[in-house]
Amino acid sequence: MEPDLADLIPLFVGEVRGRLERLVGLCPGVESNPEAAAEARRELHTLKGAGHMLRLGAFAELCHAAEGLLQGSRSDLASLLTRVTDRLSAMVDSVAAGEAPPPDPDLLTVLAATPSGPTVAPARGAGHPAHLPGPHGVPVARSSDEVRIDAAVVNELAERAARLRILTRGAERHVARLHELARLAEASKSEPHPQQTLAALATALRRAEVEAEATQGRLQRAAELQFDALVALQLQPLHGLLLALARHARELARTLGREVETDVLGGETRLDRQITHELEEALVHIVRNAVDHGIETPAMRASLGKKPAGTVRIEAVAAANRVRITITDDGAGIDPGRIVESAVAAGLIDRSRAAALSRDEALRLLFLPGFSTRQEVTEVSGRGIGLDAVASVAARAGGFAAIESNLGHGTSVVVEVSVARRGEEVTLVRAGPLRLALPSSVVQHVDRLGTADIVDREGRTLARVEGRLVPFVFLARALGEEPAAVQLLLRGAHAGRPVAVAVDAIEGTEEVLLHPLSRTLAGNPFLDSLALLASGQPVGVLSPEALARGTGALEAVMPAKRARPTRLRVLLVDDSLVTREMERRLLEDAGFDVGVAADGRDALAQLSEERYDCLVTDVEMPGMDGYDLTRHVRAMPSLAHLPIVVVTTHDRPDERLRGLEAGADAYLAKQGLDARDLVSLVKRLGGS
Repeated sequence: MEPDLADLIPLFVGEVRGRLERLVGLCPGVESNPEAAAEARRELHTLKGAGHMLRLGAFAELCHAAEGLLQGSRSDLASLLTRVTDRLSAMVDSVAAGEAPPPDPDLLTVLAATPSGPTVAPARGAGHPAHLPGPHGVPVARSSDEVRIDAAVVNELAERAARLRILTRGAERHVARLHELARLAEASKSEPHPQQTLAALATALRRAEVEAEATQGRLQRAAELQFDALVALQLQPLHGLLLALARHARELARTLGREVETDVLGGETRLDRQITHELEEALVHIVRNAVDHGIETPAMRASLGKKPAGTVRIEAVAAANRVRITITDDGAGIDPGRIVESAVAAGLIDRSRAAALSRDEALRLLFLPGFSTRQEVTEVSGRGIGLDAVASVAARAGGFAAIESNLGHGTSVVVEVSVARRGEEVTLVRAGPLRLALPSSVVQHVDRLGTADIVDREGRTLARVEGRLVPFVFLARALGEEPAAVQLLLRGAHAGRPVAVAVDAIEGTEEVLLHPLSRTLAGNPFLDSLALLASGQPVGVLSPEALARGTGALEAVMPAKRARPTRLRVLLVDDSLVTREMERRLLEDAGFDVGVAADGRDALAQLSEERYDCLVTDVEMPGMDGYDLTRHVRAMPSLAHLPIVVVTTHDRPDERLRGLEAGADAYLAKQGLDARDLVSLVKRLGGS
């Protein structure tokens, strides 16, 4: 690109993408509707002029050739114009990246020649052309990072933010009043007859309670309004992403010598921009599978009595606070028997358990990590990645992925997610000493289970509920903990499959934000995310997908447990000699071999020379603090999975989150530190 035109690039990209979107919408009608053809010529003429102004010869030349194409009456006019818009879109993306797009002589030759042979059919819809490079140079959808906000909306947000700040500042008087009442209560303890003071305190506390409740209500309403306004800004139509996926399907089909028609429906459906961004790569995996694994060659389709061009249908549907995206092909479909054989051969499931799988259960094996039916690795697929990544991304977005297939008739993959990234409501549960969370959307019934209600039969654990036996996950047993005598059975459904899990206790519900698992916990099949409670305590969030599979299915795919060392080796890092000595004795009394370090650099030196099973570190230390030490350890390949526990005087939620983001697996406050909690945590993380 020429430097003197650099400031015009954003203007060019913004205008041209909008015109190309309109042009794609005109493509299906250019053969039968003269007005659509005339409008398409006008758009191409304007695009050509913009290309000349920016001295983009290849872009302008292709627009000119397409103009000439519209002067004729070719029978393949719509499909060729769709191909032109795909190529022009790719050129615009090159310009947006600061690169001059190269010419496309092959396409220019096709446009100038008499049509012969098959062409790629057009998409029935319109969309945004943005992309990233994919296999074979095929574009991959990428949503825009640009958001335009009306000035009135900005003013409204600013006013609400100011209101929220004022309300928050006003709440300080309640804290001051409580401090005052606490001092009066302390003083009253020395009075010989404190009844009168206690009566006055009770009255004052009731008044403070009413005032605090009213303030809390105003704060809650203001926060909800502000949050809803910000969420509304985050929602964007899926129109562009869906058509970019359709374009990807068409261009990938060309590289594979196949014909594909694309149907795009529900482009007006709105989804949170961040969730859309996270889903892009997963959806591209599905589209690649549909074209590469599903759609047959024209000759093969003809021999099967199918039309030469396959169809890939991409549809988005909104329902309440959920969005469902379905990608369907009419290709070869999936053989459940082949899936099972591949899973057995890969060691993902044993043959005896495989024989008992239903058709739907066999299809769900496709979501297991490392699964692939391809024997060879290509640039498009067969790398053992794909649907497991799709399921993982959907789970992080508060949803799930599912698959349905009919051999010989095609496959549908569904990805359902929350419409916006709000806080997830979770139910807090206990299993032995462990505190965990489960998405509340999964829980529909709670039953009390005594010992007589639990039946172990043929390797399965069943519960007697409402006159029938229900298979369930006995959470405490599954996690290697001692269960309580009386269990609570939580029942519900996830992705249309029943979920049942028994826990020791339910501690209530809470709204949380979900975070990715730390490195050490990432291999745990029962957990799929981490939640930070309002108190600042992190808890693991149980995977509904894993619970739906049940204990038996989990055991079938879990790796063999490694041999546990007789004594765990723990490195303790703290610059305070007194604290270091107290914690050392505590850990040694629990049966650990303990090494000590006075600061982060000393710890790194010891870690490079000796093997440890767990690192316990303070935060505030000279030179390298605990957060920096954690980040350094995570950056070392040999120590990337070493469990790290942060023990510090900082107990604020933001500090806890900072420690977890640095890579720590757990965060304990020194204030009121229970030795049993530290010992139990080190044992669990260290594998003892």
